[in-house]
Amino acid sequence: MYRGRLERDLSLWVGKGLLGEETAGVLLAEYDSRPASFSLGRVLMALAAVLLAAAVLLVVASNWEAIPRLVRVGAILALIWAVHVAAALMLARGAAAAAGGLLVIGAMSFGGAISLVGQMYHLSGDEQTVMYLWFAIAAVSAVLFRSGAVVVVAGFLSWASFAVYLENHDTHWIGLDPWMAPIMAVIVIALVRYTGAARARHLAYLLLIGWLAWLYTLYEEMAMALAFAVGGMAGVVLTALPHPRIAPLVRSAGPAPAFYSSLVAAIGFLLLHIEIEQGWRLVVLGLATLAAAVLAITLHGRNNGAVRYLAYTTFAAEMLYLASVTVGSILGTSSLFLFSGLVVAFVAWIVIRLERRFSREARA
Repeated sequence: MYRGRLERDLSLWVGKGLLGEETAGVLLAEYDSRPASFSLGRVLMALAAVLLAAAVLLVVASNWEAIPRLVRVGAILALIWAVHVAAALMLARGAAAAAGGLLVIGAMSFGGAISLVGQMYHLSGDEQTVMYLWFAIAAVSAVLFRSGAVVVVAGFLSWASFAVYLENHDTHWIGLDPWMAPIMAVIVIALVRYTGAARARHLAYLLLIGWLAWLYTLYEEMAMALAFAVGGMAGVVLTALPHPRIAPLVRSAGPAPAFYSSLVAAIGFLLLHIEIEQGWRLVVLGLATLAAAVLAITLHGRNNGAVRYLAYTTFAAEMLYLASVTVGSILGTSSLFLFSGLVVAFVAWIVIRLERRFSREARA
């Protein structure tokens, strides 16, 4: 998709005399020489690693009663060492896909080893402790081998750990364990920045959003919903600031921070609509939701397609919702739409003038 746009842009620039045809060919050839972001071989290798790791875990779960304890422990430890040594050799040869698959098997085998030792020697502890230890080992492996594949495993283990907590505690807040979910999400984000596994960051952001949604189920108060809306919009604004310390950090993280901040804000407005169903507060909430969507488009709409489409969806859904409820009368609804249209038109006029001004300054 991007290559097609790049080729069209290069052809356009060559046609306008801004770029030589030979230079355009060199630029396109340089792009084609880069490793593809999607590789069917890597995907199949990852799937094979997951299947093999699942086989190891199932064998461990079978308890191996007919095999002596020392043999069982020795076998699982030998497997862990073998796959990590093989992964190091593959990395030295430049076979990153094969190395990633082996490291996935190794990370999953650690969990099997922990379970096997606890199973055989009846060690005290619970599932939650096992998940914490498993996640920690996967994080260390990701750092040592700088492996994006293991970061993905750590991301899924953070989700599994949170799920185990919810199941064991009947979704109630007990002790300090609930704080481990956001801590794990932060660790995964740090691993993403260290290894360059950009896609794995979504696992961390989604875990944070799931954790926030769980918090709302604990309290179900309007103040919590309002905190979501305000906090999300604060994130939308902060990720758009040209501050010399904030801007490079946000740019290096891609469009994800702005999008997930917008998503948290959208969830907050949705929860507020559940709490507020009628009266003048609903009108104020509707206008605030429309204004938030317009603000998100204004700040991020040009460079962040995910935020743009989320804001479009929020704006359209809010307009349809306001049209479906009784706002005093049909005339009152018409007046609301008229006022909203005028406000959006005014914002559009300001944005267009700013874009023209920035364009003139860039040419100068």
